[in-house]
Amino acid sequence: MMTDQIWRSEEQAVFALRGLYQRYGYAPYKMSQFEEYDLYVRNKDFLVSDKIITFSGEGGKLMALKPDVTLSIVKNAPEAPGVVQKVYYSENVYRDYREIMQAGLECVGDLTQYDIAEAVLLAVKSLNILGSRYVLDISHMGLLAAVLERCGFDEGQQKQAMGCLRQKNTHDLKALCGENQAAWETLQAISACRGGAEALEALTPYLTGEAELAAVQELKALLEMLAQGGYGDKVRLDFSVSNDLGYYSGVVFRGYLEGIPESVLSGGQYDKLPRKMGRKSCAIGFAVYADLLQELNQEDNLFDVDTLILHDGTVSLTRLHKAAETAGKDGSVLVATALPKGRSWKTLVDLRGGAVK
Repeated sequence: MMTDQIWRSEEQAVFALRGLYQRYGYAPYKMSQFEEYDLYVRNKDFLVSDKIITFSGEGGKLMALKPDVTLSIVKNAPEAPGVVQKVYYSENVYRDYREIMQAGLECVGDLTQYDIAEAVLLAVKSLNILGSRYVLDISHMGLLAAVLERCGFDEGQQKQAMGCLRQKNTHDLKALCGENQAAWETLQAISACRGGAEALEALTPYLTGEAELAAVQELKALLEMLAQGGYGDKVRLDFSVSNDLGYYSGVVFRGYLEGIPESVLSGGQYDKLPRKMGRKSCAIGFAVYADLLQELNQEDNLFDVDTLILHDGTVSLTRLHKAAETAGKDGSVLVATALPKGRSWKTLVDLRGGAVK
């Protein structure tokens, strides 16, 4: 049951997402509740939160209540030329001492540009399932890393610059560039870049390096594909979207639904994670934070029923059934001959007297 295409329960949303991922050939992935703590502590920077719940397992081995799914998938993915593992999951993870429902997918292996584009497309389609008013913000870590290197920044300055871009803090960004006017002009253009293909076109003259221009071509092809699929107005470039340079190497993105002040979807290409784990694979994926969907349901929870249909006994069964079925597509329905005492409703459809009010 939905209200304006917003799923009323996290379980229903996850069920719909699973169906979407299955249609694109993704297989289900199920992991244990527990993993060795060492897996997570070695990649703490990759995790959303570093608050990990631990306990002693057999033989005194330190175990963790899973705070993440991606690390397990990458660790267990097969590696061979031309082999790509596409999996989806719906798992409860444990962060900041909370249980969080999370769904998502991971694509790991010898990736092609199509695999990467397909993952971004599925992120957009996921948002489209969750609600009609959404946006996916896209950035590219490879482009940002190449620009920051060309600016001559050391590792500390790169982190500062990333922080400024994330906050759109052009004042401190300019101060960081100092007398390097070319660096300032390029970073200012990146910070101001927001929109679709036209925004990318305006940014391109400021980009000169081979890696920068390769990223531009990748973004251009991606935006074109999404526009042809009817999602052009739902996707926008925004280089304030970023992740850790030590893990992420390509396109990164965040998805937002109207009514929720933070991203409900987050992901990107993270080729550097498999490298840190001694693997040759490339990888891209995203997670949907299903628990945040509860915020969309707070208004609905104020009512016992979404639609109350009143009739006076003279309305035909066919008409009543049709009215109830139509209203039922947007939520719960109660059909009655009088206003029910002690009940509340969002919408009243009055069929008494042969009219529709």
